[in-house]
Order: sequence, then C-alpha cells, then structure tokens
Amino acid sequence: MSFDRGHHTLHVKADLFVENRRRLVEALRGKAQSGSWVLLRGGVEQTRYNTDADDLPFRQESYFFWTFGVHESDVYGAIELDTGKSVLFPPRLADDYFIWEGEVRDTNWFKEKYQVDEVQFREVFVVEDYLKSKNASILYLLEAENTDSHKVLASAEIDGCNIPSDKTLLYPVIAELRVFKTDMELEVMRYASKIACDSHVDVMKTMKSNMYEYQGESVFRHHSYFHGGCRHLAYTCIAASGENGSTLHYGHANAPNNRFIRDGDMCLFDMGPEYNCYASDVTCSFPVNGKFTEKQKIIYNAVLKANQAVFKASRPGVWWTDMHLLAEKVILKDLTAAGILKGDVEEMVNKRLGAVFQPHGLGHFIGLDVHDVGGYLGDAKPRSPLPGLRSCRTSRSLKERMVITIEPGCYFIDGLLDKALADPELSKFLVREKLDEFRGFGGVRIEDVVVIWEQGNENLSKYVPRTVEEIEAAMMK
Repeated sequence: MSFDRGHHTLHVKADLFVENRRRLVEALRGKAQSGSWVLLRGGVEQTRYNTDADDLPFRQESYFFWTFGVHESDVYGAIELDTGKSVLFPPRLADDYFIWEGEVRDTNWFKEKYQVDEVQFREVFVVEDYLKSKNASILYLLEAENTDSHKVLASAEIDGCNIPSDKTLLYPVIAELRVFKTDMELEVMRYASKIACDSHVDVMKTMKSNMYEYQGESVFRHHSYFHGGCRHLAYTCIAASGENGSTLHYGHANAPNNRFIRDGDMCLFDMGPEYNCYASDVTCSFPVNGKFTEKQKIIYNAVLKANQAVFKASRPGVWWTDMHLLAEKVILKDLTAAGILKGDVEEMVNKRLGAVFQPHGLGHFIGLDVHDVGGYLGDAKPRSPLPGLRSCRTSRSLKERMVITIEPGCYFIDGLLDKALADPELSKFLVREKLDEFRGFGGVRIEDVVVIWEQGNENLSKYVPRTVEEIEAAMMK
C-alpha cells in the first residue's frame, strides 16, 4: 500500500520505511548486543488546553515516522536487531470508535499498509509481555535532545517494565541516518519543494498593494493543499512586508502576518508545506506590485549573488561555516560597491560586521523536520561563540545526500544598526547617511532547498523565478 492524496499527488510506497529500518539494523550491527530490540513510541494526539477539541490535525513524531511511516496516533513500534523483524503495537480502540472516528482497522490492515512483519493490538502490558516472550535481553530506547531547541524527546518507556534498557546508543545512530537521504526520500522532498514553489508563484502573482499579509499566507496554504495535497505546513508561515521583513521569525503570535501592504513594499515570504511528513522550505522576496526600485535591486541582487556563490561552492568536503562566511563576503562587497559600507571586506568579516546584516545562520539540514537533526553530529566543529556563526544550525563538512537550505539574507534591523554605529570597531565601516536611506527597508532572503552531490548540486526549489527580470516578468503575467 502507499500514501497519497489522490491520483494527482505523489504516491509514496511503504518501501521507503522498510529501507529505513534495514539501514537502522545494519548501522546497529556490531554495536548492539545479541537479543536486543529497538523500541520507539509514536506521537499522541493532543487537545487544545483543557478541552476535548483537537488543536491541530495529528502529525506523527519524526523519528518514529522515519522508522515506520505510521500516520496513526499512540502507536509503539519495535525492531528485533538480530533478525530485522518489525512489530507495530497500535492501541485497542473503543467499541464505539467507528461512530465518531471511522472504520476500525484490523491487524492485517496495519501489517499490509506499513509492510511490517507483525501487528499486535496493545492491551495492558502487551508490549512488555510480547518482548519478554521473545527473550529480549535489552531495549534500545530513543532519548533525543534537539541541538536548536534543547528540548528532549522522551523515550518509549513502559511503566513497570523490568527489561534492561539503554538510552545512549540509538540517538546518534538514527539521527545520523536521517542526515543522508535515500532515493525514495528525495523523491518525496522533490515533490514537496515543487508544491512549495508553485504555491509561491501563485502568491507572487496574487499579491497587490492594499492587501494584508495574511491574504498571501492564505493563498499559499490553499494552493499547497488544494493542488498538492499538503495538509500540513512545515512551519509557521512568514508573510512579511515592508519593515516586517527585518523580523527574522515574523508570523508568530507577536507578529501575526497582519500588516496592510503598501505600494513600494518588498515582500519576504518564507513558507513551505510538507508532504507525507517531509518538509519543504522556500523563501521568495519580491516587490509587491511587481517592479523593483533601484534600492531594492541593490539589496536583492547582493543576496542573489550570495545564494548563487554558495550553491556553486558547496560540494562534498566543504565546511558549512566557510559557506556562511562566503555569503557574508559577497553581500558586504555589494553593500560596499553601493556606498552603504566603506573599507576592506575581509576586515569587515573578521570584525563580524556581516552578522549585523545577516544575524542568522546560512541554512540548515531539512528532511522530516524543517530544521532537521544531525547538525552537530559527525565531524561537526564546536558551535562558534561569534555573532552570526553561533546561529549556524550545523558546522559539519558537506557530504553527498545531505539536503540543506541555502538562505542568505540582508536585513536592516534598527537595533543592530544602532549598536554597530555605537561600536568604534564597526562604525568605521558604515556610511551613516547612506545607511539611513535603508532604514525601514525590511530585508531580503532567498532560500533554496539543495541536495549535495559530487557531480553538481541539485536545487529542489528551481521552479521559482529568481532574477529581477524573471520576477518582474512572472508578476506581470
């Protein structure tokens, strides 16, 4: 069986997750002791505060989904490492479930859909009892700390279970496997990115002055779901215009995409749907009525040059932090040519002036999470304490099959500009009167999803117009 949203959407076979389980068993071979099992627990559907209303449509926890591909709530999964045998433990549903929630599936349905070896409905202690009956010697549990949020995913512990367990082995192995995408995973990510691009183009053609930011978000959501079958977004939409483009995570509760857009505004729309839990993440910056001003061209072209330079230079063996510095250099060079800055660009980089205009990291791994796991595993260098560099979500060297975003940006953030102007080490590079002309400009970010390949990188978001000329032509149609 496969996942899809109708014949016009991508069909995803359960083979994708069979392959992921095979990779996991292979990676643990020689590290796990004989008679051991991996035990994972999926996500549990949540209600809004103290009500009985679902807060959002259920979306599976990513590590569990990577391993089993299961969309249902409150399911346990286990893998016998000696044999590779996989078992699902869905909950036993109430007798009247079918009245409110739909058909009650039997074990054969789960087994066939998810291509596992066995399914047992979960009763009291059934998971523990089952594993004891198989003489499980140790359970490898997943306790995963996110290196960005520092939140910890709780492991699938069972109250009263006396089978020995280990919480240290599994996380670095499964997280590292998620960094490198299989062909089947890449197929899903290509689809999600294509839908993101098509939705962005729809937004660009629709937006006009005297509209509200949230109307652009609405167009994006509609196109992603209506045409692409993408029920979930990968993250909260950033639909910024004018000065709001300088708020990096605009769109959240304190800045809810509600500004009235005026003629002459730059729009910075950072939005991406996910399909079958795989994320996309694309940012487009464009003038609201389809015609760039000369000031907008200066900033936009500087960021586009940085994006293209990083895409060309990124290859296996290159350190991601070096790509971050490359993006800074390109942008600072163009700002200097425009008279906004003065002085030696290399010195600007060393003094961390680049972080004044691009305070965020250059990009991030992407997969089942928009900010995907593994950024500080492998050969990662310790996180830098320096401005800009400390915001990099990975410090690893690039390798084939990594999927990473390239998203340089240039922003005019009053607080950072004022701080730089008050710093003698930085103010010497700033041309105050010219800089003041860009106060309130907002910002530009250009973000692509890129697969790293030895023979040349693959841009999954190649379907959006990128040059000034391409954007103006697309928006005038």
